[in-house]
Amino acid sequence: MKLFKKNQIIIYAIALMLMTAGYLNYTTNTEKQASIETSMQMESNDDMQLADIGDATLVSSNDVVTENSTNNIGEANSLNNVTSNNEITDENTTTQTSSNNTNDYFVKSKLERDTMYSQMIETYEKVLNSTNSLETQKQSATEEIQKINQTKNSIMICENLIKTKGFENSIIFVNGESISVIIEAEELQQDQVAQIQNIISRELNSKIENIHIATK
Repeated sequence: MKLFKKNQIIIYAIALMLMTAGYLNYTTNTEKQASIETSMQMESNDDMQLADIGDATLVSSNDVVTENSTNNIGEANSLNNVTSNNEITDENTTTQTSSNNTNDYFVKSKLERDTMYSQMIETYEKVLNSTNSLETQKQSATEEIQKINQTKNSIMICENLIKTKGFENSIIFVNGESISVIIEAEELQQDQVAQIQNIISRELNSKIENIHIATK
């Protein structure tokens, strides 16, 4: 009876040991599996984060640099274009103003010259219409009026012929035998001076040495 009880206790002890070993093995495997899965998950998450960071850096870096560079270049070009356009505008304005002033000079001078001739003719006409004028005075007044009209016509012909030589503006002043010619030009070549002198000499019946040419 004692032997049976002793054997029974041994069997229980062995069974308890086997159960304990099985439980410890199961617990160890479970923890190991969980640790492996957790590690794999963490590695997977880390890989995804690294991939996301790499993509963001690549796109962001290139786009920002390119965009900023493009904007800077565009702004610089725009500034240069504005500066260049302003300079061109100022240049054109100055040139136009100078041209307008020159045109005004010729227009005003011709108006004053024609006004002078009109006043001279008006004075001689008064002599002709006056009952107190002598016949010799009326004859002289008539001749002077004819001379003035002839001079005006000759001047008009000269200025038109000079225009055909490429000079847009010119004006001629006749003072007795002396004739002054002003041409709109920066400078005149010798052959151009000769052409103008020939026109004035022929149409106004003047000597070359009495013709004085200037530019404006």
